[in-house]
Amino acid sequence: MADPRSIHNILHRPELGLSLRSPKPEITLSLALSPSPAVSTPEEGLKPEERGICLIQLLLICAKHASSGNVHRADECLRQISQLASISGDSMQRLATRFASALAVRLVKRWPGLYKALNLTHQWPKQELVRAKPLLSQAFPYLVFAYAIITRTLLQTMAEERMIHIVDLGSSDAKFWVPLLRSFSRLPNQTPHLKITCVNNDKIALENLGRRLVKEAESLNMPFQFNPINTRLTEQTIDMLRVRTGEALAFISVLKLHELLAEDDRVVAHFGGRNNNIHNAIIKDCRQMDQFLSSLHSMSPKVLFLVEQEADHNQTRLVDRFVEGLHYYSAVFDSIDATLAAAGEERVDLEEMFGREIENIVACEGVEREERHERYGRWMVRFGQVGFKPVRMWSDAMEDAKKMVETCGREGYKIVDERASLMICWHDRPLYAVSAWTC
Repeated sequence: MADPRSIHNILHRPELGLSLRSPKPEITLSLALSPSPAVSTPEEGLKPEERGICLIQLLLICAKHASSGNVHRADECLRQISQLASISGDSMQRLATRFASALAVRLVKRWPGLYKALNLTHQWPKQELVRAKPLLSQAFPYLVFAYAIITRTLLQTMAEERMIHIVDLGSSDAKFWVPLLRSFSRLPNQTPHLKITCVNNDKIALENLGRRLVKEAESLNMPFQFNPINTRLTEQTIDMLRVRTGEALAFISVLKLHELLAEDDRVVAHFGGRNNNIHNAIIKDCRQMDQFLSSLHSMSPKVLFLVEQEADHNQTRLVDRFVEGLHYYSAVFDSIDATLAAAGEERVDLEEMFGREIENIVACEGVEREERHERYGRWMVRFGQVGFKPVRMWSDAMEDAKKMVETCGREGYKIVDERASLMICWHDRPLYAVSAWTC
């Protein structure tokens, strides 16, 4: 099996000029880019590490040219990358293929007609996306850890409540909700009346989840109500949630809330980026994220859970996003390499799903760019500004976290306590942050 940190080691070679200066708690990236149009890429006789260094150099130079609009030099870089990268190669080759594809899409978007014509065959079949999503919990413990953390904290927070209303802001994952129902049914006191509201623009996913949960609640003899809201998170209103007096309210957002940041770009674009006090005040009042968090706070939930990617993919400059993306997804692909077989449909499907994230981060701008992951420190500021306060997880959280990792039975994963959040890491690289908030 390949070294699970192979891409990580390549990225930190000094000749790349690509360094992580302060890995905890915030990561600052610096990049030295060569102005030359290309890097010499002899195809024969390269060792894997040498090939990896060459690929990183080419990708960084290509990102610089794509950002400045130098199509011809970017094209030359992509030509050379294609000689070294492979969708079925080692983790560095596969990662390079995804980032090169994203840069190519960005370049083609300069010609809208050509892009739209090509995009007819570029769409990833929906059934493959449906097949890939469950692999996140099957092949990786990231979401399994997050679900266990949320469940444990939620049970302790709601243990004495008789009417509980939990709002899912978009995940609709039965692998979380079914075990949660079973956990509530085993509370030592009287089984509470549980209402679950799910917000999702996928009607079929909502219907399937609703049927599954109603059936599960009946088998547990548990008072239960399911409230599906078939809409996008950006279109959700307070009235749709049907919150009633006397309900102990909780919100759960798993890898969804960052999508609202794209709507803030629409507001800024509408006002033309004018920089004066009046327009800045209007923009602040209209920001979708601030309005959304304020509306959640106004309902006085007992707890709000947030799970987000621990990365800074919402930077304005393409090169900055690109470098951060290389570091983040190198850890993701290394963990894939250590977990799944070198050649198999599962690995291809999972990497294709992450490839779509990479493409959105690299190739898209404005409201099209939805994958605007930000670090926990930024979320702390946002939540604090509207009145939320972080909640420490249960007192023995770290001891339980260690047991979760041991139960997983795979090396490389760990959970770290970081400023009232739990960071789910691959080796020393945090990939997901789980936090809880209250009014």
